[in-house]
Amino acid sequence: MPKDATPPRRPMRADARRNVEKIVAAAGDLIAEHGADASLEEVARRAGVGSATLHRHFPSRQALLEAVFKDRVEALCAKAGDLLAEPDPGQALSTWLHAVGAHAVANRGLGASLTRDADPALGETCHDMITNAGDALLARARAADAVRPGITVTQLLKLVGAIALATEQDIDGPAEADLLLAIAIEGVRAR
Repeated sequence: MPKDATPPRRPMRADARRNVEKIVAAAGDLIAEHGADASLEEVARRAGVGSATLHRHFPSRQALLEAVFKDRVEALCAKAGDLLAEPDPGQALSTWLHAVGAHAVANRGLGASLTRDADPALGETCHDMITNAGDALLARARAADAVRPGITVTQLLKLVGAIALATEQDIDGPAEADLLLAIAIEGVRAR
């Protein structure tokens, strides 16, 4: 094997795989209750594993968050792919932004936590996946002159994230976020 080559990864033992599953499930529950800054020690306690076991499998908070939300983000990206076939590119982008907003409100603090302290060792992150999916929809909407010129997907995702953050503590947060997002999207559309 060349000096620079990474050795092949061994398959994970069954007990280690179960520990990872328990950690991800416990983290998902705690994040739903307390947001993305939930205590990692509490995650380990609820999963029934030691702190060292948690950190062996997830060396950073971001790595754990990526594992918790990857399936949900993949579903958002699949929705974006499906919406690429919609006849109205502006409406397709709007529909997807509403879905991203609902996801962000339901997963308190997720957006901010996945964009800070990016770890290149994680490879393609949830943020990268969402950005790429949104770029495709935005490019199509831009080509149809359905959005104002100069708008970027990063700006749109910041807007969605800010609305989610502003409404996540509200009792009617999802409905309020959806309404505010509808108002904001009207400002994004080409006139």
